[in-house]
Amino acid sequence: MNIEQSIDYQQLAKDIKQWGLELGFQEIAITDTNLANYEKKLFEWLAKGYHGDMEYMERYGTMRSRPEEFIAETKSIIMARIDYLPPTSNSEEILQDSNKAYISRYALGRDYHKLIRKRLTKLVDKITEVTGPFISRPFADSAPVMEKPLAEKAGLGWIGKNTLLINRDAGSWFFLGTLYTSLPLPCDEVVNDHCGTCQACIDVCPTKAIVGPYQLDASRCISNLTIENHGPIPEEFRKAMGNRIFGCDDCQLFCPWNRFAKFTDENDFHPRHTLDDISLLELFAWNEAEFLQKTAGSAIRRIGHERWLRNIAVALGNAETSTNIIQALVARQDHSSELVREHVEWALRQHNSP
Repeated sequence: MNIEQSIDYQQLAKDIKQWGLELGFQEIAITDTNLANYEKKLFEWLAKGYHGDMEYMERYGTMRSRPEEFIAETKSIIMARIDYLPPTSNSEEILQDSNKAYISRYALGRDYHKLIRKRLTKLVDKITEVTGPFISRPFADSAPVMEKPLAEKAGLGWIGKNTLLINRDAGSWFFLGTLYTSLPLPCDEVVNDHCGTCQACIDVCPTKAIVGPYQLDASRCISNLTIENHGPIPEEFRKAMGNRIFGCDDCQLFCPWNRFAKFTDENDFHPRHTLDDISLLELFAWNEAEFLQKTAGSAIRRIGHERWLRNIAVALGNAETSTNIIQALVARQDHSSELVREHVEWALRQHNSP
């Protein structure tokens, strides 16, 4: 008998969900490869230029929306979510303190990519014990994969008006992991959209990047401007950035569904180097060696020291004027990077300092 015919895939799907929990994921769900409805939306979004500097979003054509074109023989996709909200409740306080640095909560601890892929690989090992070898490939925000649409199809939540995946029991403070497989697993049911008439995320977005329900113009988004953008931050958005130096969480902080979010038990996602409560001046003083040492294993390192200083210079320009801030900015006026110098000069002008 063919081993595939002898496998009880209904039971296997149940086992996979249990193994996922044992490996530290909060939830596992399964879907197929049909993303036809999402493909249309993707290309409409790209046509409007809403992807901003994320040119990689259009690089792979339909490979992103057709999993079987990316990994041949893909039949079903296992989606996993893992909570990352660190046990700190001072997010809104930090945003209101112009002398402190606000860093997106997902980046306060260690980078999540390796952790998720490693656990998905362990899940493959568990499945293989039952099925024998099969084709699989784990991803964690690291390939042309439509994670949120796949997670929505799998029933892990719905894509909200802020374009993030929202779960009724967990809000949106979680990472997604994706496992393409050649196994014919049964699919889970889609859940309904529960945003209703709420538009808190639209109203609170500092740069009005959520241009309409379920529509994000990434070229206006602070996360894109501070992380993906390699050049100058457009002046029209600098004041709105406030003290946000790496990413932005406003559309999550004020989402009513996040009252159900739970703090993560993962130590790797807990804040390092007191980055959840630290002054802009302390971070602006880091030289490149300090930056590299203190961001080792962190998602922050990917922007490099130059863009780190660029972002903090903008935040210092938005801070309350003080002698210490002006002195710190003046000390960077002769920085070797034109990008840093330009943002420092802008910041000094905000304090009426030449």
